[in-house]
Amino acid sequence: MLSVSEARRRLLDALQPCDAETIRLSQASQRVLAESISANMDSPRFDNSSMDGFALRAADVEMASVARPVRLAVIGDLPAGAAFEGSIQGGQAMRIMTGAELPTGADAVVPVEDTDTPVAVAGAALPKEVEVRRALKPGAFVRPAGQDFHNGDVLLLEGARLRPQDLALIAMLGKGELRVHRKPRVAIFSSGNELLPVSQALLPGRIYETNSHALSALVEGCGAEPILLGIARDDLRDVQRHLDQAVDSGADLILTSAGVSVGAFDYLREAVLSDGTLDFWKVNMRPGRPFAFGAYRQIPYIGLPGNPASAFVGFEVFVRPALQKLAGVKNWSRQTLEGRLVEAISSDGRESYLRVRIKRGNGAPEILLTGHQGSGNLYSLVRADGLMVVPAGVTLCPPGSQMEVWPL
Repeated sequence: MLSVSEARRRLLDALQPCDAETIRLSQASQRVLAESISANMDSPRFDNSSMDGFALRAADVEMASVARPVRLAVIGDLPAGAAFEGSIQGGQAMRIMTGAELPTGADAVVPVEDTDTPVAVAGAALPKEVEVRRALKPGAFVRPAGQDFHNGDVLLLEGARLRPQDLALIAMLGKGELRVHRKPRVAIFSSGNELLPVSQALLPGRIYETNSHALSALVEGCGAEPILLGIARDDLRDVQRHLDQAVDSGADLILTSAGVSVGAFDYLREAVLSDGTLDFWKVNMRPGRPFAFGAYRQIPYIGLPGNPASAFVGFEVFVRPALQKLAGVKNWSRQTLEGRLVEAISSDGRESYLRVRIKRGNGAPEILLTGHQGSGNLYSLVRADGLMVVPAGVTLCPPGSQMEVWPL
């Protein structure tokens, strides 16, 4: 059996990002850049006021104070978005709003709080003079041009997943379209004669199919598009038919659950090998040892176990990083935390991913199991805040052990 790290490396090495497409900025949330974004201007574009107040020459008020205020002639109003064609001379000031371009000749702004004009509202009556009650140095309350970035600076790197603040930055540059990687399409189906869709009445010896609902939601949460193909019977031809449907749907990845073990009615391995390859089908982990990776008709194929907890863990360990690679994300890493184990646990030496609750207090988080760790115990997964990682070769973790946890 392969180690988890070796299996993940081989899987990721076999995948290539989806091709690029051009989309509108309004469609770009959570998409992955296929090109780096460089600045096409300075930001701010011009020196501007960081306060509502009066633009002036700092030299005129270098000795101003509450006890010895300086009076300046007010020559105009400057709201944000307006421009002043003239120039401020010695002994003059202009009322200015936050964000407005600093007029020529001015090199500082005095906030309204430091004048005898406590309210500065654009359009309000303009005073003939303003009394300045504090000394200023050049640049006071001014945001200089290029303070944030300069024309030509690389602002966002190819392979970054776009967040709301990234979209705002791109809008600031006036870019209405951008190149992103196409969303990966993931064809999903489960296999097993015992499975029923939730729309049917429950029959003796049958169970409702659950994995496709969880896997579809997980795929969407990774920014990919699920393609649901239903349930394949325990029949070689029906399994092959579902695999062919997955290819014909334009899937970038085929994802199945159940049927990858060595039981008498597990046909997925045989079906995949009929027109494809399998790189590996067992991994030294718990839960989820039966795990298949290969390709069917040149489309990457991942086969997860059928038990709900095993399928979920397999997704987190392998499919989530695979979807990041397909989406074009570079330098992806999982968020983790360290917690203190409250109770002793034993393991069989395989790399294990146990369902746990995370209790946060003043110190390090405390970690508790969510009940028995059987791979069919879906409720223990519902109760879990995270997956605790027990390294391969470890058979006993005493209370107080510091453990790595993947928050869910």
